[in-house]
Parts: sequence; structure tokens; C-alpha cells
Amino acid sequence: MSLVAGTIVKLKVAREVPPNGFFLTDGEQDVLLHYSEIIGQRPEPGDEVDVFLFFDTEDRPAATMRKPLIILGELARLKVADINPRLGCFLEIGLGRQLLLPLSELPEKREYRPQRGDEVFVKLAHDKSGRLVAKAAIEPDLAPLVFPAPESWRNNWVEGWVTKTLQMGSFVVVDGGVVGFGVYGMIPAVERSGTLRLGERVKARITHIREDGRVNLSMAPRKEIGRVEDADTILNFLKERPKGAMPYSDETPADVIKQKFGISKSAFKRALGKLMRDGRVRQEGSWTYLTEDAATGQGSDQQS
Repeated sequence: MSLVAGTIVKLKVAREVPPNGFFLTDGEQDVLLHYSEIIGQRPEPGDEVDVFLFFDTEDRPAATMRKPLIILGELARLKVADINPRLGCFLEIGLGRQLLLPLSELPEKREYRPQRGDEVFVKLAHDKSGRLVAKAAIEPDLAPLVFPAPESWRNNWVEGWVTKTLQMGSFVVVDGGVVGFGVYGMIPAVERSGTLRLGERVKARITHIREDGRVNLSMAPRKEIGRVEDADTILNFLKERPKGAMPYSDETPADVIKQKFGISKSAFKRALGKLMRDGRVRQEGSWTYLTEDAATGQGSDQQS
């Protein structure tokens, strides 16, 4: 039998070696169980114990009775405990030590990389030297674990974790809660509120359930709700402007609208349309103005 780092095995206590701990054996190889890695009562020579195998800080084989959050070949969602710009992210694995997710496994763009507290789906593997290392989970790793979204989830707000971010959109595993592992989905770029990182926790609305059970998501509210909220934002902005005027209108470029109001140009135009129908604003060229009624608080409360 070969002792493989990253696995949980049952080994026999061969002998005690003070002041270090106990040597465990599988009959062919020995490995040290340090006193600090013992949970509960100290074992006696001849006892059998279940241990997790790893490498210590000096790259020597070692054993612990602590239970890891992940074992070799398995997939788990682990929290980012620390970041080293040159090496990658260090993940918490429940052993009082951390697991490296190498820089090569992270997005090329820095703004897409995880931050402390983010939670990343990874698999436990060995690097070329045999040391334990995390590998970012990809779609084939996640696909066998997800379940089809129930039709009742349509238009529901859900939460999940970003598993991949591209220019076209961000892929997410929606939290399955007590139902199961989760549902696989995508937030198209136009439906994102901003840059999303690998491992970031997001809240989004299910806009479409595909035939394969995967979902499309949006971080924006439904149009009829968002239109009212966006209209209120624009109205309050105008009320704080000199003479109730702003140099923004239907003609303003989308990137300027996004930067100033945090919404898409289509959402901005929908909100402006509502305000004009309600008699609260008017447009002249590239400027938008509060109407006299809106400025005095007498604008129409009609909902469109």
C-alpha cells in the first residue's frame, strides 16, 4: 500500500517518538502523527486511527486526525483566506493550514480574481512535485453535481457563487440549499451590475429556465419594477441639481449613463420615458429639466 497525500486512511500506531508524536504504519511505510494533530485521547501502540495525509511545512509526509474540508479528487467550495500576488490564493481547508490555488488557475485579468472571503469551487490534486494543490473547478467538474432548475424558480431572486467570468458574461452555481448541490446558470454581461470576480457571492433573478435545466440570470430587477426605481433615482438627482437641470438625455452615450447612474442606457431611457409621461421632466436637446410641477412636488403620481 502506498501512502498518498490528500487521502484519509486507517493506519496502525507503530510506536511513540517523544517529543514529536507517534509513527503510524501501513505495514510498509511510516508517517508521523504529531501530538498537535491528535484529536481526543492519545492513541496507544497497536491502535488503529483514521488520519488525513499531507505534507508538513518542510514537505515531509505527515498525518492529522483533523477532518479536512476536501480530499484528493473531490470538489468543494473553499473560502479564500489569504492572497499572494506572486503565488495565487490560499484557501481554508479546516486543518489549521491553507491550500494554494496557484496563479495559473486564476483569471488572467486581475479584476476577475478572488478576494479574501470569496468562496471558490475547487478540486484537490497533486502538483508535479506531488504536493497538494487546488485546481479551479470547470464546467465538466460541476455538471454532474448540479440539478435542473424547477419551473417555480422563474423570476425568483437567488444567490450563488461565480465560477467563471468572461467578457460575454459570468457563470454561476446557484445555491441549491436543502434541495441539492445547486443549479448552473449564466449572467450575461448586459445583466451584470459590474465586474464579477471568481468566487464572488452574487444575488440575481432567474429570467429564463432552459430546456436543459440551466438558467439565465439578471442582477437587475424586473423592468416594470426597475423603471420606477430608476425614475426615482433620476428625479432625486435632478432635484439636487442647479435649476433642476442635467446634461444627460436619450442622446447621452451608454458608458456615461452607466458611470453616472449605474444603469444601462435602455433602463435610463425607460425611466426618462416614465418621467416624461408623468409630466415630471422635459427634454431640450441633450439636456433634461424638471418641470415646474415636479420642482414644486406637484408632479403626477400616475404609474405607467
